[in-house]
Amino acid sequence: MQIIIRDMTKVDEYYVGTCTHVNENNIEREKSAPRRISWLRSMEKYGLKVKVALLGDLHAGFLYIMPIEINPWQIQGKDLMVFPCLVAHSKFSDKGVGKALIKAAEEETYKQKRRGIATIGYFWDFWFMPASFFLKLGFKVAEKRGEEAIFWKKFDEKVEPPHFREEKYKFKPEKGKVIVDLFWNRFCLTSDIEEQRVREVVSEFGNNVILNEFSAVDQSILEQYGISRRIYVNGNMLEIGPEIEKSILRKAIEDALLKLN
Repeated sequence: MQIIIRDMTKVDEYYVGTCTHVNENNIEREKSAPRRISWLRSMEKYGLKVKVALLGDLHAGFLYIMPIEINPWQIQGKDLMVFPCLVAHSKFSDKGVGKALIKAAEEETYKQKRRGIATIGYFWDFWFMPASFFLKLGFKVAEKRGEEAIFWKKFDEKVEPPHFREEKYKFKPEKGKVIVDLFWNRFCLTSDIEEQRVREVVSEFGNNVILNEFSAVDQSILEQYGISRRIYVNGNMLEIGPEIEKSILRKAIEDALLKLN
C-alpha cells in the first residue's frame, strides 16, 4: 500500500490526540486528547504542523514539527525546525512510515525557509526515538548528554548547531511545608496526564503541600529553568516512566511530611 502523508485534519485529531491509543477506553487519555489538540491547533499560526501517515485508510503514525523558537522541549537554537515526537506503528515497521514522516518534516522545513531540522533521540534499547534510526537517515549528533542526544541535519552550511538548554532548577523551601515542583508540557500525552495526576494527589494533603507548576509551553518558563518535564518533592527529583503512578508520588509526599515532624 502507498503511504500518504497529510497535515492533520479533523478526522485525524482523535488519533493524534490520544497518541494512537484509539478506542482503548482509557479515561485519562480520552480527557487529555482535546486539551492537546486545542494546544496543537493554537500553535499552527506560529508554524507548528502535525504530519499524519496513512496506509490505505489506516492511520500508521504521526509527527509534530515546529520552529525551534516555540518548541517546548530541551532543544535551543535558531533558524531550525524541531520535531519532538515521531510515532510509527510497530505493525507497519517494514513499510517505511517513519522514513516517510521524516521526509515530510524535511519538506516542511524547506517550505518554512528554515536552515535545518533537529530532534532528540536516545542511545538505549527502546523503541521511542532510537538514535540508530536517525543516524541511518543521515542525521548527525549535535550534542550528547548521557544516553540522549540532539540529532540534526543542516540545509545551510552557515547555520549553527542546536544544543541542550542549561537546567537551572533550584529548590526553594518553605518552613513546615512540602513543596512539589512540577515541570510539564501540553504537547506530550504522558506529561499532560501526569500534570492531572499530580494535581489530584497534591490536593489530598490540603495546606500541608504546596504545588508549583511550570509549563514548558511558556517560552519564558523554559528559558528560565531549561526543563521541559520533571517532578521534584522538596527538591528531590522523582524517577518517572510514561507518567508517574499516583501511589509513587503519594508515598514521596508522605515521606517528606514525616521528615518535617
